[in-house]
Amino acid sequence: MVKIKNLFLVILLSGIFSCSTSKPANKQSDNKPVAKRVIVIGLDGISVDGYKTASHPNLDALFGKGMVSFATRTVMPSVTLPNWTSHLTSGGPEQHGVDSNGWTIDKNNLPAIETDADGYYPSIFKILKDQVPGVKTAYYYNWGNLINPINRRYLDEVNFLEDDAYIENYDKALRFADEHKEDPTFIFLYSVHTDHAGHKYKWMSPEYIRSIEEADTAIGKLINALKEKNIFEDTHFLLITDHGGKGHGHGGVSEVEMNVPWAIVGPRIHNSDGFDAPNNNTNTARVIAELFQCKELPESWVGQIPGVIFKD
Repeated sequence: MVKIKNLFLVILLSGIFSCSTSKPANKQSDNKPVAKRVIVIGLDGISVDGYKTASHPNLDALFGKGMVSFATRTVMPSVTLPNWTSHLTSGGPEQHGVDSNGWTIDKNNLPAIETDADGYYPSIFKILKDQVPGVKTAYYYNWGNLINPINRRYLDEVNFLEDDAYIENYDKALRFADEHKEDPTFIFLYSVHTDHAGHKYKWMSPEYIRSIEEADTAIGKLINALKEKNIFEDTHFLLITDHGGKGHGHGGVSEVEMNVPWAIVGPRIHNSDGFDAPNNNTNTARVIAELFQCKELPESWVGQIPGVIFKD
């Protein structure tokens, strides 16, 4: 009898210690196709008023077949690095600990509530690499601090440009997408020049509006090139930003700083004039995980899937 009890105890303890710290994705994930390709276009500092004022025919044509939110809320503070980290990790500053633009893994006020083996809060790049066989990931940026919260071991290609340059990164993103057109692919394509225009000239200034329109031109060229290479139709696109602004800055809790545009389009996305459902920057990584059918998510992720965006 003692041997039987001991055997039962061993089995019970083995079951306890083998449990994953991840939580299963919700039922929406069942029996849905894995996304072929997801491209996230990140434009820094885009306010709702700025987006609505600027002329951007290419973005209009792209997301006119998907869904656009003008009621997406940033995390607090309405500062660059905390919000981009939240987009890519599905956690707020309370979870990932990134509370300022000066955050580094070795210099921070609040440790992340959950970390990978290297001490980083788990990002969407880690989730994809752990769960999507053969996935290729790329990260293109032009503000140096942006990548600090992201563990580079989960990135297949990284490119940084100085002095607000971004066109070369759009070219590199196109090449990466084409080179890996047979692989599941996730591309993060970011530019800070729009934010810098706001800081220098003021939000809603002609120069700020022009910076959004210049980005739209580059986006249009990328879209046309993807179509020429026959890798557009099976691509999901997201347009995301970190905060709005007023005067020459941001960081407060006013609506013009905290409410931002957010858009998505692709084969699994509804075609609608827009949606008013609650949305948050922490939802972005959760939506990407759904697109790639990742089944196990970090326990500390707080992002949700806006219930209106996915087709049944």
